[in-house]
Amino acid sequence: MTYGRAAAPAVAGGLLLTLLLWWAGASVNALHLQGTADVLGGRVAADLEHWLSPWSFELPDAVRWGTGSVSGTGEPAGVNGSRYTALYATGMQIRIITVFAFFLPGALLLVRRLPPVNGRVPAALAAVWGWGMVAGTLAVTVSAPWLIASHGRGSFRFLPQLAGEMTAGRQILVPASLLAAVVTVLVARVTAKGAGDIPRAVVPAGVARLSATAGTVVVALSLFVLSHQSVAAKLQGTYLSGGLLSEPGDLLRQLLLLGAWDWPAGLALDRWLMYRATDVLLLLVVWWALRLLPSLLTRATVPAMAAGAVGATVMGLLAGQSARILMDASDSGMRWGLVQMTSVIGTGVPAALVVGAVAGTTAAVTLRLTAVRMPDGTRAAPESPSPEPAPRA
Repeated sequence: MTYGRAAAPAVAGGLLLTLLLWWAGASVNALHLQGTADVLGGRVAADLEHWLSPWSFELPDAVRWGTGSVSGTGEPAGVNGSRYTALYATGMQIRIITVFAFFLPGALLLVRRLPPVNGRVPAALAAVWGWGMVAGTLAVTVSAPWLIASHGRGSFRFLPQLAGEMTAGRQILVPASLLAAVVTVLVARVTAKGAGDIPRAVVPAGVARLSATAGTVVVALSLFVLSHQSVAAKLQGTYLSGGLLSEPGDLLRQLLLLGAWDWPAGLALDRWLMYRATDVLLLLVVWWALRLLPSLLTRATVPAMAAGAVGATVMGLLAGQSARILMDASDSGMRWGLVQMTSVIGTGVPAALVVGAVAGTTAAVTLRLTAVRMPDGTRAAPESPSPEPAPRA
């Protein structure tokens, strides 16, 4: 599929994702209307406001009152106050614009290399859905410095503050990215009609399994080794020489750890095993996706495999988190409410971006190293020498 045919779906999905997040932020004011708390419940309304506020242009209380940027009458309190509010507005503008800027190239690559035809629709939908969540997370991250500075404490433990901001607004990204992915895939199916036949590549099963295993080992390293509490504590305690970037520990945890676990101390063994089963579910999703990707892609390039692996890792995270929510719901009987129980959804996307990209690159390199180029330009697994026929008597 050419870039020209893939551009329209990517632009349509990016515009929809941007508009959905802007609309979600603008809807925060509706939660302040009289009677909203009575209809939804005070706790649910507060949780929804917490989810939507990272996408809202409305000044938060920390900026409005904490820095003295706005007086009691609602007017900017002097020059410094107007600068703080201007920083916040600039940060939000960057956040909304960069959602589209980050979504477009990833969706363009995925739609071109993974067109939703010939049985590729579920894979394309999942990959674009995962990339939408990554695009939102990247937009939150690059705009965070302006928002941190607008609170009047930009030079205080900057990296830990940045790590805390990276996961803001993740809950609303899940449905918004899904809707954007659906529109992207539907438009891509229309634009692909005139592109002719887009056949699936033939990849030997052994090569595909070896490639998928190599990529999954990278994810397992983050999930089971780095995510152990003892290792994670050492990462978090990392300290460099003094300065603005001297405390990278929290940021490293966000970028490298897909989970968090420890040995079952004070927790029933069966319960501990059930939680570990959700981690295994993540690995199964990643392995199965990496196993199918080489044959689904029109060309298994390193960027395409990396983008596909990122989407697979995000989908694995969502699958594991959904399983945990169901387990908690069965235990508590929905005592905490659906909004409170689903608050963990979407965590780990920054690590999924880093670890998934490394896993996809590893899978692509393994795929190339274990394949032999054929005379017609295709690649296939090296065949083992067949045994020579026994001499005739």
